[in-house]
Amino acid sequence: MLAVSPAELAAGVALDLALGDPTWLPHPVRGIGWLATSTEDFWRRTSLPLRWGGLLFWTSIVGASTATVWMTLPWLNVYWIYALLACRDLDAHASRVIDALNQGDVPEARRRLSWIVGRDTETLDEQEILRAAIETVSENLSDGVIAPLFYLALGGPAAMAAYKAINTLDSMVGYRNERYREFGWASARLDDVANYLPSRITALVVWVAALMPGFAAGRSVRVTWRDGASQPSPNSGYPEAAFAGALGIQLGGLNFYGGKPSPKHTLGDPCKPLERSLYPRVRVLLYASELLFAGVLVGILLWA
Repeated sequence: MLAVSPAELAAGVALDLALGDPTWLPHPVRGIGWLATSTEDFWRRTSLPLRWGGLLFWTSIVGASTATVWMTLPWLNVYWIYALLACRDLDAHASRVIDALNQGDVPEARRRLSWIVGRDTETLDEQEILRAAIETVSENLSDGVIAPLFYLALGGPAAMAAYKAINTLDSMVGYRNERYREFGWASARLDDVANYLPSRITALVVWVAALMPGFAAGRSVRVTWRDGASQPSPNSGYPEAAFAGALGIQLGGLNFYGGKPSPKHTLGDPCKPLERSLYPRVRVLLYASELLFAGVLVGILLWA
């Protein structure tokens, strides 16, 4: 049974949807990032092989994050649920990219996009900017919304915090470049493990949300089964493919990272063009998916 009440869960989700993350409010993910940045050099300077140093670095950050939240329970249940969800902020960041496109300012759209994606954005045209924005919304529906709620269901806010620390460390050090290939190995692999079930649950939630008029639930299922496992990441393809199928668009393809090409299998079929007018439907799918999954968890609590 969940370690929170139905009212606490509903309140945390409602606060995320209503407020997002005010910049003036201390945020746990920023705290995790600060702790990781502050301690990385310490673990690198040990005499241990880099993989072992990286594993101890990972253990220390995830452990500290989990313990910090655990010590405040149950008094701050609602705050942690609210702070560790990111649906409103995800939409806000992507919407700023679309707003720049609507104003005809492609350079500004590229700049805003660079805040939320890892790929090179300097030369992207409007369609590629839209593709990147939709891909990050779909992938982060899993990382920022469904996965935290999934771990909340398994172990309460402390487990939710552990997941957010795992996901944050992957985004900071989980790269296959010269600096992090060894030190970030544990962070990258353990993030893959942590997201294995949530990414697939996200696709399932999107399938159900796509039963709404204007979407294609059956195509979402077919595309996910066909293309979900086609990406280099073992997890990101599933929510992206579910979105692509539901919207009738094609995602994936060639990206550049640090000037180096990174070709990826395409996801979905180009039944419809990538146009700015598509984004309101992306938002509907995003918010409907969060409300659907949160509603299921509230129902479980009420039934228990």
